[in-house]
Amino acid sequence: MQVYKDINNDSGVHGFEISADSVTVWFDGTARSYTYSYHSAGRDHVETMKKLAVSGDGLNAYINYHVKFKYVR
Repeated sequence: MQVYKDINNDSGVHGFEISADSVTVWFDGTARSYTYSYHSAGRDHVETMKKLAVSGDGLNAYINYHVKFKYVR
């Protein structure tokens, strides 16, 4: 797991892990991880989430607005 930079210090994301067709996210205060895959959330959303994760800004807001419940179950 990579620690999320959170450059504005306003995110609920603690860390992430990127794979070829998914991104796994850990949120502050939860032990559970959430994996968003091409199949569950869509390729475009996952690719955007990867970019946001690496940049350290906007990932939590993007998840809440676009893919909140589209994680792999």
